[in-house]
Amino acid sequence: MQHAPMSRARYMQENRKMRFTEALEGWTQGRLTQAEAALLLGQCERSFRRHIERYQADGLDGLLDKRLSQISKRRASAAEVDHVVALYKSGFAGWNVAHFHTKYKAECGGARSYSWLKSVLQGAGVVKASKRRGTHRIKRERAPLAGMLMHQDASTHRWVPAHVWDLVVTLDDATGEHTSMFFCHQEGTASSFHGIGQTIARYGLFASLYTDRGSHYFTTPEAGGKVDKAHLTEVGRALKQLGIEHIAAYSPEARGRSERAFQTHQGRLPQELARAGITDMDNANRYLEEVYRASHNAEFGVSSTLPGTAYVPFISGSLPDILCEQHERTVGNDNCVAFAGLSLQIAADEFRYHYVRTRVRVHRYVDATLAIFHGPRRLASFDAQGKPTRDKEVQRLAA
Repeated sequence: MQHAPMSRARYMQENRKMRFTEALEGWTQGRLTQAEAALLLGQCERSFRRHIERYQADGLDGLLDKRLSQISKRRASAAEVDHVVALYKSGFAGWNVAHFHTKYKAECGGARSYSWLKSVLQGAGVVKASKRRGTHRIKRERAPLAGMLMHQDASTHRWVPAHVWDLVVTLDDATGEHTSMFFCHQEGTASSFHGIGQTIARYGLFASLYTDRGSHYFTTPEAGGKVDKAHLTEVGRALKQLGIEHIAAYSPEARGRSERAFQTHQGRLPQELARAGITDMDNANRYLEEVYRASHNAEFGVSSTLPGTAYVPFISGSLPDILCEQHERTVGNDNCVAFAGLSLQIAADEFRYHYVRTRVRVHRYVDATLAIFHGPRRLASFDAQGKPTRDKEVQRLAA
């Protein structure tokens, strides 16, 4: 007949009983002093005397650790275990345990620890144990002050079943706080401007921006080589105009903080969007803004090393007219500007009858609308199809 294997705790307890019996026998026969007997047991004389008193009162049973025979008051009932497993299967199947634990506490009022949940779910076979992580690498220290260094990057992923989108994230290196995040069809100049603009509008101007060497960020004459800081892209020009330093990353490891953030998003966002029944980009962006970004910042954000902030208010000029594409053009003989296959008509105003052969500047904003500037003056505004619009600035100049 085979017996069930003894647990390590019970084995150690039986071993201590046998060793105490030997030490006690040696002491009672005068072969050992109390100090020597205590040393044999790996304890002090006082503990040895206490064990003698317990032995004299209750025999060897007095030496037993009663915790091994008592059921913990905090032990979960079978009904609670079944409820948690059923909850996971019903609405959270496929979620990682850390993500499920967050929702379990916030939405279901659960009080159990992450370790308990992981043990229960793995024991039920609904979650597989993850592989052992690789060698630990020392992470680069964070910037000491919020607003000193920002990261901007994008991740292409199938965020909803039928679509592959880019998730563009701007985050603060000091705190890990996501200052802007949104979906778009493909990252580029407009998405970069949008993320930078949201950050400045919410927090203020920051000191520096850390990005990859994508063509909308930098001009790189040789593939894999150094960026050309003399010939700026539209993003580079705007950052220089705002006084923000632009730093290029030369390896994926250099962007480790944003890469780890995207791993978290890829493991959580598709499940949350599916659970919310969201399949289109407009509602997905609304969910990011109203639900996900705040909860992510609350869970993963950290305090900066130094108190205070490096953000400063933006008080000079029009931010949309800096964070936009700017293209120089010459006005044609018909007082129109040719741009991107469109003919943009400049109407006569009280300052000049026409602008023929004048060098002007065309602004294309992140929403694809257009405007024509002569120096600081806005001459005309247009929608994305090139049809004239009368915005507040034009109305003010015409009054």
